[in-house]
Amino acid sequence: MSAQPSSYNPFAEDEEDDEAAAGGGRQRSLQQEVLRRSAATADSTARSLSLLYESERIGVAASEELVRQGEALKRTEQMVDKMDQDLKTSQRHINSIKSVWGGLVNYFKAKPPESKPEQNGTQEYYGSSRLKEAMMSSKEQESKYQESHPNLRKLDYADNDFSKADLVSSVQRDSYPKNQHLRAYHQKIDNNLDEMSSGLSRLKNLALGLQTEIEEQDDMLDRLTKKVETLDVNIKSTDKKIRQL
Repeated sequence: MSAQPSSYNPFAEDEEDDEAAAGGGRQRSLQQEVLRRSAATADSTARSLSLLYESERIGVAASEELVRQGEALKRTEQMVDKMDQDLKTSQRHINSIKSVWGGLVNYFKAKPPESKPEQNGTQEYYGSSRLKEAMMSSKEQESKYQESHPNLRKLDYADNDFSKADLVSSVQRDSYPKNQHLRAYHQKIDNNLDEMSSGLSRLKNLALGLQTEIEEQDDMLDRLTKKVETLDVNIKSTDKKIRQL
């Protein structure tokens, strides 16, 4: 029977087992904390993406309303042009009534070219091409807005992302953690960030399109204001001539 060394501690093996168990517990605790934070980050990016889609939807609605306003301005301008043309015709008739000489002058005088009133629907107002392109690009994301709506989207990232694992390149796959759940969260975060970058780019184009459309409508308003002022002066002049008959 071999003698035990004098420094032998019969409880050393138990202490090593306790330390290994404690180390394993800390490792599991850290893993759970990493998973929890990854899940919270993925959920945060999903909410941000949902808000981005909501902002884009509101921007499209505002763009459509602005285009309808432009259509109303276009119809108003056409009506003012028609009224101005009718007023010129009325002035010719008044000149004919005032004197025989005026009637002879109008008879031999070349008639001004009459602009035919545009029929409804012959010329539509589409707004600026820049805004139109931005609206079309944003409208294509309507389905994604529905999917990301807080009441509709699913937060079970593991089931959604494992099915897309084959779409990730080998280089990207190697950069993700080995843990399947953590890998799914990281993939979801990266996908959300990519979508947010694209969404911000579309919002920028939408804002620039709105700016272009507003500038064009400002020019239309200035032109319409001048036409209305001229028409008002001509109406007063025609009214004065009628009173002198």
